[in-house]
Amino acid sequence: MHSFGYRANALLTFSLTILALMCAMASVSDNLNSQSPTATVQVLNVNRFQKKSNGDDEVGITLDISADLQSLFTWNTKQVFVFLAAEYSTPKNSLNQVSLWDGIIPAKEDAKFSIKTKNKYRFIDQGSNLRGRDFNLSLHWHVMPKTGKMFADKLVLPGYRLPESYR
Repeated sequence: MHSFGYRANALLTFSLTILALMCAMASVSDNLNSQSPTATVQVLNVNRFQKKSNGDDEVGITLDISADLQSLFTWNTKQVFVFLAAEYSTPKNSLNQVSLWDGIIPAKEDAKFSIKTKNKYRFIDQGSNLRGRDFNLSLHWHVMPKTGKMFADKLVLPGYRLPESYR
């Protein structure tokens, strides 16, 4: 007969193998989900647009953010981290990204939202490059699963422009 230690080892090995197989199946099942998130962002007001004493441009804006990210949620989704970034180019850098707002969506019921807010983080450019600058707003999301690989994507919303003069 087999000893107690041998039987416990066999049972533990079998259980962990089944658990690993279930985790792998959960990760693969996320690939079958068709994601179709939608979002709109409006710049309601440029509250301030100034040149700081060190020569940097600073912008304060009021945003109206509406999004439906419910399609990102599956039974394997723990939460979704979402943030809004301003993206623009300058002569010095081909891509500048400034995070304006972020949030954590813990459940599918909270994934359809509409908020009016000021930028949560400072919109500053190192230099005087923001006057009259065209920029895109991009809504980025990171889907954090209970098990498996994290997934990230974004939705680019083009067609925004900053004023020509400081306020």
